[in-house]
Amino acid sequence: MKLLIVEDDPDLRRQLSSGLSERGYTVEEAEEGEEALYLGREYPYDLAIVDLGLPKLSGIDVIRQWRSEERNFPILILTARGDWQDKVEGLEAGADDYLVKPFHIEELVARLNALLRRAAGHARPQFDFGPLTLDTTARTVSLNGEPVKLTSYEYRTLEYLVLNAGKTVSKTELTEHLYHQDYDRDSNVLEVFIRRLRQKLDPDQTLQPIDTVRGLGYRFALKASDSAG
Repeated sequence: MKLLIVEDDPDLRRQLSSGLSERGYTVEEAEEGEEALYLGREYPYDLAIVDLGLPKLSGIDVIRQWRSEERNFPILILTARGDWQDKVEGLEAGADDYLVKPFHIEELVARLNALLRRAAGHARPQFDFGPLTLDTTARTVSLNGEPVKLTSYEYRTLEYLVLNAGKTVSKTELTEHLYHQDYDRDSNVLEVFIRRLRQKLDPDQTLQPIDTVRGLGYRFALKASDSAG
């Protein structure tokens, strides 16, 4: 998942970026409101973390303008303890949830995962597709009850396809959510990830979990079991 962190405190911004990157997220940063507004307009994000006390343009104004322009990715606001007015104003501007400083990274990750699942139309962190199971909280995949070892990029590719199950995802969209802006995006590398996923998830070539939609992209083709969220 691709996140935008909007925070003017360099130490906190660095801690958030490092902690979330280590947990497999693709992270981009903005340190003031005008930069955040531009990035949210021009690039696709799965979620934004926005501090309300920003220079140049407040977090409230950034959120209002994003929402007025139908930028509908989930937004988690960061507020100081006791500033209940800021929480209310942020939520009324269009934010989806808030977290009070100081906080533990584990709580932040739990909030992010809940918002991402909700945005994708899922209530639970575990997805079951017959013999194949993906757990977005533990970030694990199993096949017939046995763990499947995936690299970070392979997991993130699969997770994005699963969260958009049944939809055709273009190569451009997929790479946008896997890589940073300045990364040398190579569609051949993405094809390698897809080929490896097919080999690991479908060694007997009986499931066929990922379809190639010629000229358009890829689609996760398995149907969710009744127990999936």
